[in-house]
Amino acid sequence: MSLTYYVLAAGIAAIFTLALSLVILKLSLHYRLYPKIRDRDVHTRPTPRLGGVAMFLGILASFWVASQLPQFSLIFGTNPGRVIAILVAALIIVVIGVADDIWDLDWLTKLAGQAIAAGLLVWQGVQLLTVPIGGVTVLPPVLGLVITVVAVVLVMNAVNFIDGLDGLVAGVALISNGVFFIYTYTLTTQSAPSVYFNLASLISAVLIGACVGFLPFNWHPARMFMGDAGALLVGLLMAASAVSVTGDIDPGAITSGSKLLPAFIPILLPLAVLVIPLLDFGLAVFRRLRAGKSPFSADRLHLHHRLLDMGHSHFHAVLIFYSWTAVVSVGFLAFLFVPVAAAVTFIVVGLVICSVVTLAPLTRNKAVEYAVQSASTQNVDSIDAARFDPLDARAVDEVDDTERSTQNITARDVVFDALARKEKP
Repeated sequence: MSLTYYVLAAGIAAIFTLALSLVILKLSLHYRLYPKIRDRDVHTRPTPRLGGVAMFLGILASFWVASQLPQFSLIFGTNPGRVIAILVAALIIVVIGVADDIWDLDWLTKLAGQAIAAGLLVWQGVQLLTVPIGGVTVLPPVLGLVITVVAVVLVMNAVNFIDGLDGLVAGVALISNGVFFIYTYTLTTQSAPSVYFNLASLISAVLIGACVGFLPFNWHPARMFMGDAGALLVGLLMAASAVSVTGDIDPGAITSGSKLLPAFIPILLPLAVLVIPLLDFGLAVFRRLRAGKSPFSADRLHLHHRLLDMGHSHFHAVLIFYSWTAVVSVGFLAFLFVPVAAAVTFIVVGLVICSVVTLAPLTRNKAVEYAVQSASTQNVDSIDAARFDPLDARAVDEVDDTERSTQNITARDVVFDALARKEKP
């Protein structure tokens, strides 16, 4: 019965986000509220970036309706300061994101705003209180404060970094929050059977609804982007949901199907649902620092860019991100319900399949490369043979996407011609 109210909260967020997205899209197109195409952008036509505003308003509406329901009184009545802090922090992040999408703020200003939003959460008690090390260890207040601020800022930027393909962040957030909702709801019902409502589950449910409402406008080809406002908002709420778990429920009180819950699941699951954003963020920071640049400087070397350069289509690249996220997050969640061996098997098999699918274009491109380089020189004597090579062509910075596409087609034509001549008697 309690699930009905969570579904209601998600549904309200979805409906409001969907309706407001349509309104904001029309206003953005009418008043030309969209930036110019940047060098690192994948899309080819100017597209509004204010979808995050619609998501925030949808989330706000859902929280207001939930606050009027007696079933959620434990959340809004016991400690309303936490909810207010989360919504005010979300407002700060949305304002910063919109300003960045319009005026392109410097990284220090954005980082300061993110730190203020994270600090606001901590001030109202949304912070890490315990860690499952040596049982349940209570963190010193100062240490918990620092870790919480760093974690919230890290997650916000990690989610923002992968926002480069249509439907990517919204879809990954749907999968991640769906898994995390099941986790927090299960923790609550098993550790406190008489209490079915908690802040972490509500945040996850509302965020799921907002992503569902926005995804129709963001699916490829996208009519509107969520922008930094939306991506940072998603990251903030996901971090707040994970952090608030430590204050609401005792992860050590739950038992799994094998009668033994791995002790570190409360730490590992939040990392698992964010594995792709955190990986991309870590690689980007390392890459930029090694080059002597700011870790927040922009480039076109994110994981989604690399998938496109490998030869994946836009749609396939997004599905690959979904698959990696689902395998890792569902795999770790499975420890709650199935024997450890079964969960490990699922993760290993899933990762192998994802790896094969991810690397498949390299195998095809290598075949084309070998055929082109093996073709007789008379087939390409008037043109630089390297430009027929789809792998070498991608390493040439001055070749734009249109030329690259033409080169790939020409390379295939050369291969087919060569094979056809070999088949002649």
